[in-house]
Amino acid sequence: MPEYKKVGYLTTSFKMFHLKDTSRREFHYHYLDFHKILILLGGDVTYCIEGRTYQLAPGDIVLVNAGEVHKPEIHSDLPYERIILYVSPDFLTEYAGEDCDLSFCFKQAYREQAHILRLQDSKGGRLGASIRALDASLNDDDYAAALHHRLLFLEFMIQLNRAALHHHIEFVGDSASNEKILSILTYLNAHLTEDLSIDDLASRFYLSRSYLMHTFKAQTGYTIGGYLLTKRLFLAKELIAAGTPITEVCYSCGFQNYSTFSRAYKKSFGESPRDYRQSL
Repeated sequence: MPEYKKVGYLTTSFKMFHLKDTSRREFHYHYLDFHKILILLGGDVTYCIEGRTYQLAPGDIVLVNAGEVHKPEIHSDLPYERIILYVSPDFLTEYAGEDCDLSFCFKQAYREQAHILRLQDSKGGRLGASIRALDASLNDDDYAAALHHRLLFLEFMIQLNRAALHHHIEFVGDSASNEKILSILTYLNAHLTEDLSIDDLASRFYLSRSYLMHTFKAQTGYTIGGYLLTKRLFLAKELIAAGTPITEVCYSCGFQNYSTFSRAYKKSFGESPRDYRQSL
């Protein structure tokens, strides 16, 4: 199985696509440094996110947080049709206040470890209407089309979060997962800044070293070391954005020296830690 990799860069607040694959294709594990929303319109698909596997139904909304490794698995020749939205976390932060947090749905999905939202009726009420209007705006070339598209995106995010807040939409649990690997993933995320070794993990979870390494990659698409590196870099980005001194970020996120940290950060995010700090 190929090692996971980062895919794409987002240079705008959000970007939207309506895609349809009429022939079966294989997807590989990958991650993004921005949020992803996928709305399934058709197809025989399961979605794999961070060691969890979800069986999708048409109309399901998939929420993938920045940094989460994921891929779809296509099981038949049925056309795979979906709407995809890439969303900048910084853009959502601009709309965060006492009575408004457009990133609530992503945070809730992360807390519940349930990445799939399912509408409780076939048309989805206001949320369904906002999806259809946003999709239609992709072909709009009338006056102020770009502004209208942005407003419809904000309307969609408002209705999505309202549905999540008022339980008008169901968080769907995973349908098939390795509980041991999920426990290891939970442990790794809780101890990102500590000195972790494969031998220590194997001992803690009563597994052989070889079984742990093989099963972890088979279930998640990446090595333990690669997973830790990616998560530590995303933690570093959050700390830099919060104003923590960059040198302190380097060592508090488990890196042994600054040059290694800086190279890994630039390879992952396309800019150095200092360039990111200056851009803020």
